[in-house]
Amino acid sequence: MGPLVMGAVCYDPKVVTIWTGFRRWFVERGLPFDFVLYSNYERQVEDLVAGHIQAAWNSPLAWVRARRLASAHGLTARPLVMRDTDRDLTTVIVVRTDSAAEKPADLDGRTVATGAVDSPQATLIPLAGLAEFGAEVTVRRYDVGVGLHGDHISGERDAARALAAGEVDAACLLDASHLTFLREGTLRAGATRVIGQIGPYDHCNMTVVDTAPAALVDRFAELLLGMSYSDARLRPLLDLEGLHSWEAGRVTGYEVLEAAADRLGFYGPEGQILAADYRP
Repeated sequence: MGPLVMGAVCYDPKVVTIWTGFRRWFVERGLPFDFVLYSNYERQVEDLVAGHIQAAWNSPLAWVRARRLASAHGLTARPLVMRDTDRDLTTVIVVRTDSAAEKPADLDGRTVATGAVDSPQATLIPLAGLAEFGAEVTVRRYDVGVGLHGDHISGERDAARALAAGEVDAACLLDASHLTFLREGTLRAGATRVIGQIGPYDHCNMTVVDTAPAALVDRFAELLLGMSYSDARLRPLLDLEGLHSWEAGRVTGYEVLEAAADRLGFYGPEGQILAADYRP
């Protein structure tokens, strides 16, 4: 039997470091494993469903498409594992402290900055949420790293900068990104405030399809779940990947994004790309 081949999108050079280190660790423990890198999630999802790879380290939006595309081909996709940090995230709607807006509905008729067109946390989820709040807004989108599904947070950072400069009335940010921008000074402490929060929802997961060899998939999951943050060799890699532990995958945290993808016409029910201005 050949190796289990996993796909990962190379949104940052550290992806090579992480999975090269993990690969060595897997092989030492008897799992034949390799990985291939992709420039965008759409190709990775298509290759997963076609059986060219047996696992995919997917963004939440890639999971939504993988589930739909697999079902359209008579297959079943499932989230094998996810990071502890992928659970129960939220998006925040941020305004300047001197803004008259007190709640999301107050942004009706205003200009709102978002991340890239395919960012689940900084575009799709908040825009669907604002529509539900009754706010019809003008969107100023920052399309950085299109095809990376928001993994490259530079679009969010540009949205935060636009808010700080007074160019927009609000910005949509992942809660963790918001904290990062405060720590690094992109947003000055005390100069902004949160008027709304959307979620919770789940983020990335390791997606597999039922055509993958069960024995390899089971061993892969066993090894991932068995990684310990106390292992001095693994800890730097886990830090780079942004987790303390791998947890069992779950499907219950994706309803918010599924609804947003439908409401905004991003994907069709069979995984078709419907967004006219999305070209990864």
